Amino acid sequence: MPPYKIYRFKSLTSTQDKAKEFAKKGLSDIIIVAGIQTKGRGRFKRKWHSGKNGLWMSILLKPKNIRNLQYLTFAASIAVAKSIKKIAKIDAKIKWPNDVHYKGRKLCGILTEGIFGKENHVVVGIGLNANQIKFPQEIKNIAASLKIIKKKTIDMEKLMKTIIDGFFKIYCSQYDKNKFQNILKIWGNYCDTIGKGVVVITKTRKLRGEAIGVDENCNLLLKAKNKIIKIVEGDLNVRY
Repeated sequence: MPPYKIYRFKSLTSTQDKAKEFAKKGLSDIIIVAGIQTKGRGRFKRKWHSGKNGLWMSILLKPKNIRNLQYLTFAASIAVAKSIKKIAKIDAKIKWPNDVHYKGRKLCGILTEGIFGKENHVVVGIGLNANQIKFPQEIKNIAASLKIIKKKTIDMEKLMKTIIDGFFKIYCSQYDKNKFQNILKIWGNYCDTIGKGVVVITKTRKLRGEAIGVDENCNLLLKAKNKIIKIVEGDLNVRY
């Protein structure tokens, strides 16, 4: 596992933005952590509520191979799900492509972004609802925190360290060695999307069917009306 350095900030617009600043200086193997984010974002540039008591961090990397970045999202989701189980004793599951949830309530979102230039970097952002006790009106029915579920405060420092170490373990032993099938196999043990009836909303259409697996590019394979449709990106509602 590479030696990494943690940079901590009370408040940032976004840990992803700060990571990109560090990337311009040629840094890598660093973690940016913020107490709050004023402009946290998820996929499709959606607002991510990131006030106090959540774990907001970004991991800045300089991989040998800049392709297959989607596997870093999978690696991060595995690390989060395993760490939640170890530290909070909650059986969290992964929802394709980038969420970790508990009984359908969102606990964590992951955002992986490539930075391309003279040197190529990748930033893996992790937003985890840890010790919040309430959420804004618009997400209170779809989000949860570890504290709300367990009814006790979670040791965020321990949780963060466990996630980082778990992520780097997969990054070094699997991703860096192009063992992508191994990542898919581990991911499959934690993902509960496969085999479920789902509704997928893409930019152009709404599809219903059964999630039957993922391909070698981490795209979702949807069986709908006796044909297999490859879903590259979209919003997924799972019928649990």
